[in-house]
Amino acid sequence: MNRGKNLVVRKALGLSLSLGMDRAIAYTSLARIFNIAGSAGTVLLIVHFLNVVEQGYYYSLLSLVRLQIIFELGFSFVIQQFAAHESAKLKLHKDGTIEGDALAHARLALVLKKTIKWYVTAGVLLGLALAPTGLAYFSHRSNPSMHIAWHWPMYASVFTCVIIFMVDPLLSFLDGCGYIWQVGGLRMAQAIVGIATAWGAFLVHEGLYSPAMVIVGNIIAAAIFLWKYRHLLGGLLRYPTEHGILSWRAEVWSFQWRIAVSWLCSFLMAQLFVPALFLLRSPAEAGQMGMSLSIGGYMWQVVLSWTSTKATPFGQMVARRDFASLDGLFQRTLWQSLAVLVALLSICMAGVLVLNRYFPLLAHRMISPWAFVLLFLAVISMFIVQCLAIYLRAHKREPFLWQSLGTAALICIGILLLVPRWGTFGASAAYLFSAGIVGLPWATVIYVKVRRNHGRINPVDLLDSVSTDTALGPIDGV
Repeated sequence: MNRGKNLVVRKALGLSLSLGMDRAIAYTSLARIFNIAGSAGTVLLIVHFLNVVEQGYYYSLLSLVRLQIIFELGFSFVIQQFAAHESAKLKLHKDGTIEGDALAHARLALVLKKTIKWYVTAGVLLGLALAPTGLAYFSHRSNPSMHIAWHWPMYASVFTCVIIFMVDPLLSFLDGCGYIWQVGGLRMAQAIVGIATAWGAFLVHEGLYSPAMVIVGNIIAAAIFLWKYRHLLGGLLRYPTEHGILSWRAEVWSFQWRIAVSWLCSFLMAQLFVPALFLLRSPAEAGQMGMSLSIGGYMWQVVLSWTSTKATPFGQMVARRDFASLDGLFQRTLWQSLAVLVALLSICMAGVLVLNRYFPLLAHRMISPWAFVLLFLAVISMFIVQCLAIYLRAHKREPFLWQSLGTAALICIGILLLVPRWGTFGASAAYLFSAGIVGLPWATVIYVKVRRNHGRINPVDLLDSVSTDTALGPIDGV
């Protein structure tokens, strides 16, 4: 019996090693798996507790709170990379003591101070912008005869969105400092608590409060986690810093504003479809697309943990100029994660076909199988570009700026041309064309050129040469 158990354990460990699974990936993947399970359960709760029109309002509320990306401006990734580059020269302890290069210590402390100042200011602006935007957006479709009580759920979503917006950058900072699996463990806890609070809203017949309650669960888990690192964070906040040790304009802002534009374009890539269908077609089709996008999105988000958990090691390898190890780790991680993603999407596609054959009422809440095929191909393309972006941004550069802008323009054009006539199928086709047919080849060209010139060329300067060498068009921004 023990031999059999040991054999199973050895095989499981062997499979984990072949797939590149470590503790950080395991925690982050489990967090996203819990989110998938929670999403599946939420789908069933939506079908049971909300009608088709309320489903559209539900997913539109989710789209509203995701507008925080406009104010976040990609700063969380910038924070993570700057913390990774400085912490590569330091040894950090949870009790607040830090050993190593004094200048790196001071620069790390200054990054944290600037981070808190930025996010508090931006958080206030976020709340002032989201509340009136939500009022105008939902009032446009409001019909008194439907009796949809969306006002207070919208206010609750905005308020909780502002709070988590101010908390999340501290987690990115700790991740960049090397606490990768610890932050991954927190993400798993947030997923579990968020699911519980979100489902609780449905069970008390207040389903439209579910988006806000998910965030409440995340805030609770994050607060408990940050309390454990109060000595480290507090010590950095008290550490004396001198003016001039970090050029915010030259080092941070030149990186951040490019990432900000790319992140905004990424928002358009995935989030514009639901509100567009809501306004151009109907709340019912918006709900179908929202549910389907969440399914496809969760698939690649789970697998992205293979690469996202390597963002800090990538940055540290760049800081040490260990490009051979960097390339080897990235390529191995990319192929391992891509294999897992294709397997998961294949299983998911089989499930879609089963639903359409045996459970048509549930299948009607999602897009058609052919639209799902287009969506899943776009998801694979989007995933690969995301991985390339993580690798390239570890160099504290953003080489996808103009391509991201072009892709966003393509999405807008595709929506205007295809969505009014073909609805959700047109939205999926526009997504695939932008992310896959145009985006992926262009991203690959940039990746190859930057990798070929490690340490000898600024990826920002590469933009002009790439745009004149190739006529493929813009790529997907991440």
